[in-house]
Amino acid sequence: MRRWQDRYTALLTIAVVLAVVGQPVASLLGDLAHQADPRRVGSGLALVAVAYAGYLALVRMAGPVVLGAADASWRLLSPLPRRTVLGRAARTLLVVSVLGGLVLGVALVSVLGAPDPLPLRLTAALVVGLGAGLGGMALGVLGQAFPTWDTRLQALIAVTLAAAVLLAVSGSGPGRTLAALPAGLTAALACCAAAVATFLVRRAWTALDRVPARTILAASAWSGRVAQATVTLDPGALTWSVEDNHWRGRALRSRRWPVTGAWTLAWQEVRRITRRPVRLAVLAGATALPTLAVNAGLPQVAAALTVTGALMASVSVTSGARRDGDNPALLRMLAVGSRAALAVRALPPALLGACWLGAALWLSGAGAWWSLFGPACGPVLAVGALRMARRRPIDNSMPVIDTPGGAIPTGPLLWALTGVDLALLGCVPAFLALAVRPADPLPLLVAQAVTGLALLCGYVMFSGRRPA
Repeated sequence: MRRWQDRYTALLTIAVVLAVVGQPVASLLGDLAHQADPRRVGSGLALVAVAYAGYLALVRMAGPVVLGAADASWRLLSPLPRRTVLGRAARTLLVVSVLGGLVLGVALVSVLGAPDPLPLRLTAALVVGLGAGLGGMALGVLGQAFPTWDTRLQALIAVTLAAAVLLAVSGSGPGRTLAALPAGLTAALACCAAAVATFLVRRAWTALDRVPARTILAASAWSGRVAQATVTLDPGALTWSVEDNHWRGRALRSRRWPVTGAWTLAWQEVRRITRRPVRLAVLAGATALPTLAVNAGLPQVAAALTVTGALMASVSVTSGARRDGDNPALLRMLAVGSRAALAVRALPPALLGACWLGAALWLSGAGAWWSLFGPACGPVLAVGALRMARRRPIDNSMPVIDTPGGAIPTGPLLWALTGVDLALLGCVPAFLALAVRPADPLPLLVAQAVTGLALLCGYVMFSGRRPA
């Protein structure tokens, strides 16, 4: 039972947090008082829609109602009222959804602008963001309790992504329309968002008593693995868990493969990625994110999205290389040497990374000539992806470096840079070409192709000495 000291401590903590972050947040909101550029509103809203779809997908993936190991093992299966057992988890979800809604509201203000009257439009954007955050979390709770609501949540994610596509291709139309909205209509939209969110939150609170125990146990086990991977600083265990959960219990058809020998290692990645069409669709849609960031006036974000997206596309077809490091029995059964296996394993990430990067450059309006840097960077992306897939777990025994900005553990830092370092160094000619934009990019294109092939050959020759 909570005592008055606990309540005092909680209130004092809230007051201290508000005192610390109040002034920076007020300054940030004051800086957002500007007139939005109608030419960038469509792309900015598309990015906000994609972010909200990702928020909904994370809510659905997380559960979202989870419990600790002790509560899931004892209190959940006891005769106690389900809503009493899940009360603390519900409060945590409320805090998370409020924070996510505030971030979404600030993003809306930064995209749409907040000209006069500033308080009304700012308040309306924050209310819409809060309604979206709370409503999305409530939909996740309802989806965990009822399959029909889970279907509706998936439909909302699909509609949000479709809206992002429409906003991206509509140009400056949404900007002029939203800029011309009167203050009364803006307040009415905010009230509608608040009413819908209130209805969904009330339904979710009522549905807590009807959430099946099996779904809570499954979500709790997943959250436990996430917490363990976070505490032990081993993200590899988390990715293994995601992969195993996807394939567990699935019945796959068995048929003879059209290739034999070492080529089966590449065909294995092709079959694995084709059996996950959603992942392919997400990768294909992500090629437009750098273009949206550029159109929204965020060139640094566009560069980061380009590099991250290309590496993620290449890493998505390296699961076989990861498993070779733990269990090289498949290579022994196929009688494939380590160098030959590494060379064949490099083909799928090189092709997929080259296609993703080429498509992203072509959509950005750079032209067909500049999109050839995608295939030229394919070998480098394959080297980075294979190096990331074959890296060992984090060495937490490495020393900690004290810097003016705080202590930096070298173990997680080196683990995070493994693979990314070679990818960035190998793509230096492409970075120079895209930064300088010379009249004749052919020399830098040839330099990038030669650098990529040399780096791939060297990596196969030297890294293939040890078992995969």
